[in-house]
Amino acid sequence: MKQQIEKIGRIATGAVEELGYGIMLFVESIYWLISGRFNKQPVSLALIFTQAMQIGVLATPIVVILCFSVGMMLAIQGLETLKPYGAQAQVVSGIAVSVTREFSALITGIIVAGRSGSAITARIGTMKESQEVDALQVIGINPVRYLAAPALLAMIIVMPVLTIFGDLMGMLGGGVYTLYELGMPLEIYMGRSFEAINVFDIMQGVYKSIIFAVLIVIVSVLNGFQVKGGAEGVGLATTRSVVMSISAIVIADMIFTFFLTRV
Repeated sequence: MKQQIEKIGRIATGAVEELGYGIMLFVESIYWLISGRFNKQPVSLALIFTQAMQIGVLATPIVVILCFSVGMMLAIQGLETLKPYGAQAQVVSGIAVSVTREFSALITGIIVAGRSGSAITARIGTMKESQEVDALQVIGINPVRYLAAPALLAMIIVMPVLTIFGDLMGMLGGGVYTLYELGMPLEIYMGRSFEAINVFDIMQGVYKSIIFAVLIVIVSVLNGFQVKGGAEGVGLATTRSVVMSISAIVIADMIFTFFLTRV
């Protein structure tokens, strides 16, 4: 019993330490983004654009495919559910609201966490194991300013854009299946979709995507800086980063959905 209690205590202590470390990374990244230029150590625009390209532009094809597929899946399930009641036309508003409020941001966050978050962890972990992070400190470059801050800003910029793009693809996917099943033209379908949603529905997804962006970067950077044990340690940290990021995204999504639906 004593050993079990001690084990639980160590796990709890480690979790609190990691939470504090993650908050510190976020605060320090924001500090460098805001005051770096005044301290004559600005965050490199080139690094921000490079990260934005890797996180956003290169992730666009998979976001398009998956959001389109999710929209079509919602149409299939919605039409089958509403068919006994003769209310198949109502599936249009259901898809539009579900995609913009929930599914687009969630799917995009999971894709970026698995694709870009793992890459951030692997890159920082490899640099740490090859002592490149120590070399940055020796030559006077703050590792958080150089590695974490550009990724954070790029992720915050790119994630809402990907989410809005996912909104369109999700509604289009639902429209394609509705055209096949009900014969409803895409013009009418998209028109009804935009009538069914408002700015707040779209902004719910955008707000969530910003939170997801912060979580992905902080978790990825945190695990990257904690790598130890050589190549095997990099692999373990990358796996842990993806699992933690997706778990944090799902939990945060649940919490924000609970509060945003009561506004």
